[in-house]
Amino acid sequence: QVQLVESGGGLVQPGGSLSLSCAASGRTFSSYAMAWFRQAPGKEREFVAVISRSGATTYYSMSVKGRFTISRDNAKNTAYLQMNKLEPEDTAVYYCAATSVRGVPTKAADFGSWGQGTQVTVSS
Repeated sequence: QVQLVESGGGLVQPGGSLSLSCAASGRTFSSYAMAWFRQAPGKEREFVAVISRSGATTYYSMSVKGRFTISRDNAKNTAYLQMNKLEPEDTAVYYCAATSVRGVPTKAADFGSWGQGTQVTVSS
């Protein structure tokens, strides 16, 4: 498994932007597809975005498509989530996750490694 540490969360006004980072340990980062999930209070954890091992393929939930961008830098063992046009409904704890499953899985059960989460709050 790979160890993951998220950073970059915080408080932002509606319409603003935030960038999250997910730093991974180990030398096999490029062997993992990477994803972001989020969990709001009282709600189940939901899929946000996923990127393939090479970075060539990405997939987004309908709620964030066109506003969020997932990317990765395999040389730096880091995945990113750029969040633009943030809405109060985006408020949640955001988790980075890694999987050795090929392609771009979107189910939380497919991911074996998780970070500790970072809080994102969108409020005026």
